[in-house]
Amino acid sequence: MKKINLRDLYPFYHNDLFVEVSDEVAAALAEAERMERNYIRRVYWNKAYFSLDAGDGIEHEALFVALSPCELYERKVTAQELRAALASLPEMQSRRVYAHYILGMSKVEIARAERVHEKTVRTSIERGLRNMEIFLKNRI
Repeated sequence: MKKINLRDLYPFYHNDLFVEVSDEVAAALAEAERMERNYIRRVYWNKAYFSLDAGDGIEHEALFVALSPCELYERKVTAQELRAALASLPEMQSRRVYAHYILGMSKVEIARAERVHEKTVRTSIERGLRNMEIFLKNRI
């Protein structure tokens, strides 16, 4: 058994408080202290004084490359074509395809909301996608 001072481990202790702990716990605490010191030393030597969790945008810049004007225009045109294809569908198919793919509703949820069988919704969505495909192929 070893004695440890809780004041060394917890910053909110203002007075010394000694507690006996087993050798395994003392070894684990010593190992954690060594790992913390090594981490601080690595940060110092590598000059890594920032965190990706800091919220200053460095993580966003590292993960997401800015799109070129050509890519932005291509995305805009694609979105317009998809909206036109969706608008070309009959109202029922358009509503169901929109609810499933844009709003993220499941086919069962759509069927419950419309008080129809799930197979009807599934078939309607499949036909709507086929009609959109035909519309987009004829447009190219």
